[in-house]
Amino acid sequence: MPDLFHELRHRLRSIPPSAVDVALTLAVLAGQTVPFLYADRMSGPQPWTLAEYWPVPLSSLPLLVRRRLPMTVFVVVAAASLAYSLAGPDVPYQPVPYGWLAGLYTVAELCPGPQRALAVLISLPPAVAVSPDTFVRSALTAAAAYAMGRSVVRHRRSAALEAELATERERARIARDMHDILAHGISVMTVQAEAGPYAVRVAPERAEQAFKVIADAGRDAQGQLSRVLGEPGGRSPVARPALDGLPRLVERVSATGPAVRLTVTGTPAALHPDTEAAAYRIVQEALTNIVKHARATAGEVRFDWKDGEVVIMISDNGRGPAREAGPASGRGLNGMRERATACGGTLTLGAGRAGFEVKVRLPIGKRT
Repeated sequence: MPDLFHELRHRLRSIPPSAVDVALTLAVLAGQTVPFLYADRMSGPQPWTLAEYWPVPLSSLPLLVRRRLPMTVFVVVAAASLAYSLAGPDVPYQPVPYGWLAGLYTVAELCPGPQRALAVLISLPPAVAVSPDTFVRSALTAAAAYAMGRSVVRHRRSAALEAELATERERARIARDMHDILAHGISVMTVQAEAGPYAVRVAPERAEQAFKVIADAGRDAQGQLSRVLGEPGGRSPVARPALDGLPRLVERVSATGPAVRLTVTGTPAALHPDTEAAAYRIVQEALTNIVKHARATAGEVRFDWKDGEVVIMISDNGRGPAREAGPASGRGLNGMRERATACGGTLTLGAGRAGFEVKVRLPIGKRT
């Protein structure tokens, strides 16, 4: 059912504004013409004349240009409606002044405050000149039309703000992903490049392996950046990092020096795509910090699947918390914390049994 409403709303929004105005004008014209078809004169059987009917088209046809000239259209429509009401009792009774209400709605939606106040003042004299019952009905319908116009403005502003916030969130997500991808790839390549000259002299086969690791890290970073930024021509990226890519990530990090082990306990369960991507990026950033800062010889990535959550622990046997004092590292840690929080999880970090430890708790199941 929500999909049906979403599809209906999308189709309604795709209708051109000019078509909406034509339909509104025809509806108002028809609604105010119908009384002339069935009402009889009080003075006799004579047919209605153009002199009695002319306020009807004048209070409806100007609505065709209501978006371009909202205040002018309202004044014309209000004057025509007033002229009709002052024509005397021997005219068809109009239960609702449709044209006037449509004009007031348009002013409330499109005009600035002073013009809106003027429209309300213009509406007051005709309203107080009628019977109490008619006044109450007219006041309620006018207030409803005005409130609907203002609510459209508020909704439009809220939608624009939400779109702006969504854009900022997307920019922040892309920035975090680019940081994680580039930091990891560059760290792996730097470590191998620094060890390359030594390996060339004493162990040529290790130098060849180092060059292979550098090439693999560069290609992997290039592929991930392409997925994050999308294809040329404006197509949105759809691929996201997944947990099945962790063994290759751990293998590549192990090839740079620290021997990293991947351990899984419990029964793996399906994660929301956003949560799965966050888990991958958190592990990637933690492993990058091990390569760059820890001076570790070993590390471990442990996934502990439990009821309702997965606990991820990334630890090493390096220097410990003191290594995280740098500003670049601080940005990475903040990014990990933001990713965990955005998925409804938590992240703690600090001294482990031998070095540094990152512990993440993420919920299992669909996010609402």
